[in-house]
Amino acid sequence: MALSDRILGRKNGGPHIESVSPALALAGGEIRIAGSGLRPQELRRPRVQFGDVEGGVVVSSDSFLVARVPEGATSGPVVVATNGHLSNGHPVKVAVPIAENLHPVTSPALDAEGNLYVTFSGARGQKVPVAIFKIDTNYAVKPFVAEMMNATAIAFDREGQMYVSSRYDGAVYRVAPNGSMTTYIEGMGVATGIAFDREQNLYVGDRSGTIFKIARDQQMFVFATLEPSVSAYHLAFGPRGDLFVTGPTTSSFDAIYKIDPQGNVHTFYRGLGRPQGLAFDVAGNLYVAASLAGKRGVVKITPEGKASLEVSGHGLVGLAFAPGRSVILATTNAVHHLSWNMQGLPLPPE
Repeated sequence: MALSDRILGRKNGGPHIESVSPALALAGGEIRIAGSGLRPQELRRPRVQFGDVEGGVVVSSDSFLVARVPEGATSGPVVVATNGHLSNGHPVKVAVPIAENLHPVTSPALDAEGNLYVTFSGARGQKVPVAIFKIDTNYAVKPFVAEMMNATAIAFDREGQMYVSSRYDGAVYRVAPNGSMTTYIEGMGVATGIAFDREQNLYVGDRSGTIFKIARDQQMFVFATLEPSVSAYHLAFGPRGDLFVTGPTTSSFDAIYKIDPQGNVHTFYRGLGRPQGLAFDVAGNLYVAASLAGKRGVVKITPEGKASLEVSGHGLVGLAFAPGRSVILATTNAVHHLSWNMQGLPLPPE
């Protein structure tokens, strides 16, 4: 819209949207709409439309408003209606649920064919009928692993072999393509996040304070020690071979740790609320399910340590980049697909 059009719109009392932040969200997430003429006369609430569905207005003023993405919203333009006038549309992408009634506690995992694997982890010590579900590229959900207590994190090695940790018995299991499993390594306390490095060593986070390194010959070493987590450690390797770890504590100002190949621990970023699953893009930016300045969603942190909220949404526990420049978002009970012009770093990193 030209400057003269915007001025005319203000004279006519019409609303105008300048920007939306973040422009990616799950239903229930909150977005900030900035512009002009966004509050009706007599302090009435404006209407915010996501296609045919009206969103809730949390805060409103003439220059900005905060709106909650409603259930049933789909990707498309968001508009603001005030005083009988309708604003210009601004694009917003909304994640699509692809499977519900799950219980992931960290990021999902994808195999080389694009199949998605998600846990139903359950409460500590709870035996569930299906521990891991397989979701194919047509989003058909099928039981995959049954006999496992508290399946926690899933990772694939370079040959496509699946490994799964159990926070119940402190073990990591190797899972065959037919869903049968064998014990790979055990005796690691409360085993949570797992990840492979370039040399195909496996790293396992014991949330009581230890990161273990398991060599290909299954020798186990203490790689690093951290502050204990109240829930889980989440692990991901960066493009330069450093291991990045989150582990929520009772603090609302938690850190992301960077551990170099020698096991030296550094604080990469501090200031997140309950940081959980994390993933890298090919440019080296880190994405983590967390709260930033009280706003929950997916936080992007650049290699220089600059943070911004990229996706708005509640209940997020992890994410995984998928083929076709998209991302799979995991909440406490579901997984969602979000089209996003982003390419993830290959796992394990090359």
